[in-house]
Amino acid sequence: MGKPLLVVSSVTYAMKGKEILFRKGIRSYVERIPQTGETGCGYGVYVPEKADEAERILQENHIRVLTRLDREEDL
Repeated sequence: MGKPLLVVSSVTYAMKGKEILFRKGIRSYVERIPQTGETGCGYGVYVPEKADEAERILQENHIRVLTRLDREEDL
């Protein structure tokens, strides 16, 4: 399995998401993703562990995850 990257709509949401995950004890990193037709120019939150839990936490905190990419295969 690759490295999960939760794509969000802006750097602001990525930074907020990183802070929320930090408070929940989940390590994450903000990353710029290459432009694609599906995501445009966007940002993602790279979550090395607990990606399913992280995605759920972000959605519960009103941060919409546009898509989930696998860094080793999709980027």
